[in-house]
Amino acid sequence: MAAQYQLVMHSGPTPGKVFPLEGDVITIGREAGNGIIINDAEVSRKHTQFVFQGGKVIVTDLGSTNGTFVDGQRLTGQHILQSGQIISLGEQINLLFEAVIAVDPNATMLSTGRPLVPPVSAPTPPPSPVAQVQPTPSPVYAGQVPSGPLPSTPAPAQSANSRVVIAIVAVILLCLLCSCGMLLWYVDANSLWCKFLPFLSGCS
Repeated sequence: MAAQYQLVMHSGPTPGKVFPLEGDVITIGREAGNGIIINDAEVSRKHTQFVFQGGKVIVTDLGSTNGTFVDGQRLTGQHILQSGQIISLGEQINLLFEAVIAVDPNATMLSTGRPLVPPVSAPTPPPSPVAQVQPTPSPVYAGQVPSGPLPSTPAPAQSANSRVVIAIVAVILLCLLCSCGMLLWYVDANSLWCKFLPFLSGCS
């Protein structure tokens, strides 16, 4: 993309006005024959000249009354301009020199003398949690001494034995209750309370 150049008036009769620098030789002055006409008392009839040479822009004062300045320094000969420098015509007129780059034939040109807004980057997503992998116990082979105690597992035989004992105790208690009940029924049916319990009232 070929670089082109322009002047932007910062102070003077028309602040903010853009003057494209097109052509091999361009002059600034007050009279109608100049490529850029600035009608101001500070500007001479032919004040300053811009020459394009080898891809660079060379500025020269044309013997003006009030002088041409670059960044506050008065020109006494030729000066190669850099983008962003201020060209002053006298004391009141200040022009910003800019290099612009054409993006495409139908698009506006981007200025290299003014900072562009940086693109907004998307937020970085937080890292996903890493699942912890439980270590797999190593198998123990015959004749190998384990490095640590093996996990103990409950013996199924012991729990079965406990259930059998509980069942036997329950059956014994049930039999005792049945026997006691039958004995009480027999004593009551045959009126044997006084025989077994003579201290009861009514027994003589």
